[in-house]
Amino acid sequence: MNSWSDSDSRFMQLALAEAAQAVNLGEVPVGAVVVRNSVPIGKGHNRTVRDSDPTAHAEINALRAAALREQNYRLEGATVFVTLEPCAMCLGAMLHARIARLVFGAYDAKAGAAGSVLDLANHRAMNHRIEVNGGLMQQECSEILRRFFESKR
Repeated sequence: MNSWSDSDSRFMQLALAEAAQAVNLGEVPVGAVVVRNSVPIGKGHNRTVRDSDPTAHAEINALRAAALREQNYRLEGATVFVTLEPCAMCLGAMLHARIARLVFGAYDAKAGAAGSVLDLANHRAMNHRIEVNGGLMQQECSEILRRFFESKR
């Protein structure tokens, strides 16, 4: 069981706010925030449909924003907070950026690459490892997804 800090919860709230922006765009509600030294340096939400871009996941958008702000593709020491367990593409980008820690809300039994389906964050063949903490505000993160997909039926 993880012991979550107040700042962990605060940053996940920011990620949930990003997920809410995705809902307003008709996108799958996933939000992400990149934090370093207790300061958010990049935020993003899903924009795959709006941008006609299969790579425009929340995590990728947040990493891009953080890298632009920092003027560096390496984001060493940073933590990514995301409402849904990342897929293989997003976890791969985090590995390349040298993210130190990943905190996610809802588990993804279909495509999760941080332990549910694959565990790329700690794969022995990779040259970088990411500390993974899953399940922060899991109910809230799952609920926004459940409501979104229910509205589509």
